[in-house]
Amino acid sequence: MDFKRVKKKAKRIRQERTLLFVYAVAVTTALLIYIHNNNTVKASIPHDDEMIDVMSEETALEAENFSLDDRLQIMEDSLKPIELTEDAQETTSGEDFILAKAIGVNEEAVVVEKGDSFISILTKMGLEYGEATNIYNAYKKVYDARLIKVGQVLNISSVFDSKYQDTTSVTKIMTEPVSGTRYIVEKQADGQYEARVEQDDLKTSYKTISGTIQGTVAGSMKNAGVSQNIIGRFINIFSFSVDFRRDVKAGDKFEVRYEFKTSANGKVVQTGDVDYAALMLGKTKTALYRFKDNTGTIDYYNEQGMALKKSLDRKPLEFKKARVSSTFGRRFHPILKQYRMHSGVDYAAPMGTKVYASADGTVTAAKWVNGYGNYITIRHNSEYSTGYGHLKSYAQGIRPGVRVHQGQVIAYVGSTGRSTGPHLHFEVIKNGQKVDPLKIKAATGENLSGANLKEFKKTVEKIKADLQKETQVAQKQ
Repeated sequence: MDFKRVKKKAKRIRQERTLLFVYAVAVTTALLIYIHNNNTVKASIPHDDEMIDVMSEETALEAENFSLDDRLQIMEDSLKPIELTEDAQETTSGEDFILAKAIGVNEEAVVVEKGDSFISILTKMGLEYGEATNIYNAYKKVYDARLIKVGQVLNISSVFDSKYQDTTSVTKIMTEPVSGTRYIVEKQADGQYEARVEQDDLKTSYKTISGTIQGTVAGSMKNAGVSQNIIGRFINIFSFSVDFRRDVKAGDKFEVRYEFKTSANGKVVQTGDVDYAALMLGKTKTALYRFKDNTGTIDYYNEQGMALKKSLDRKPLEFKKARVSSTFGRRFHPILKQYRMHSGVDYAAPMGTKVYASADGTVTAAKWVNGYGNYITIRHNSEYSTGYGHLKSYAQGIRPGVRVHQGQVIAYVGSTGRSTGPHLHFEVIKNGQKVDPLKIKAATGENLSGANLKEFKKTVEKIKADLQKETQVAQKQ
């Protein structure tokens, strides 16, 4: 409780009561003297504007009909000290008793609305901006309150002053943006706020769903009960080796096995990784298994540990309508004014257009190279690398040794080096030789070998055994 602010209000209340007490004594004394000196005269209490101001309007009106004895008794009672019950005397001081009349604990479930921010919600409740900021700063150690969304619930415990109709202190806030994970910030005895996370014990399980494709793959999987995010992951796994518009026909089959987690009440709170995915296109079945090798690289492989081959993206740009401004081969250089070999393909694109990694790989260079300006090279496997020139700047975190994924932003289109305007100079290097990016159909992805292959085989056997058990259980049902 914020006692500093509460005590100020209590002091004001005590001052008002003291003034009333002194005034009542004065009036009573004067009245008794008057009665004593006028025994034969019918006594009456004169109206007193100041006294009427102190009383409530309702009490003042009632007082008009009171007898002299009634009025004397009321004044006598007003001079008596407040008597507390035995239990209250043990637990409450006179000051606390007064505060209890005005202060109460309020529990409220606040639903975030459009335009709300964490701090604005607290200030609208009556909390001072500085205090709201203190709570926010404490909370962000475990939860970024800027992430609150419309419809999210904040359970707020606060101290409320009913007399002044405002919040004097917030004692606790709890939100559960994901079922099973609660983020809490709470006021301590010293007035400071501390935040913590409460995590329910989650049970990890696996689920396998299979079906026949009728219409689109996504639509067929959805009808079979596969969640949207798992559908997206499944399609992404095969997207670089399967043309879903041309290769997939009605009657083809799919199978997917994925991880999910449930809370103590059995509610699914999180879906995890796809550890097995299969497509039966006609009579050809492609089954892939997820595996993380000893370098931390995660990919999908067939039973023999062969990597799923992914084609290089020949136009690794956000602006897919970018025109080819210069092809691969010998050309007349627009700046040097002589014929020279052009070792890549140029795509004219607006300044700042996002440049993507053509395929998974490791950045081997991100530096200034004469002629190329800002330049990046990515090694995809032992056979292929790609190069990106004339860049305006590099994306955050891009530096030699960093692992990137196909479609990841690595840089932005510019006009650095020898360039006549903003464009991307894109190169494909095969076994150390630069080749035409528009003609090559490169395959990327490293096959497993040695200790990685041995460990992968164990993973495959376990998944296959689990799939067999699930099939047997389904047949019995």
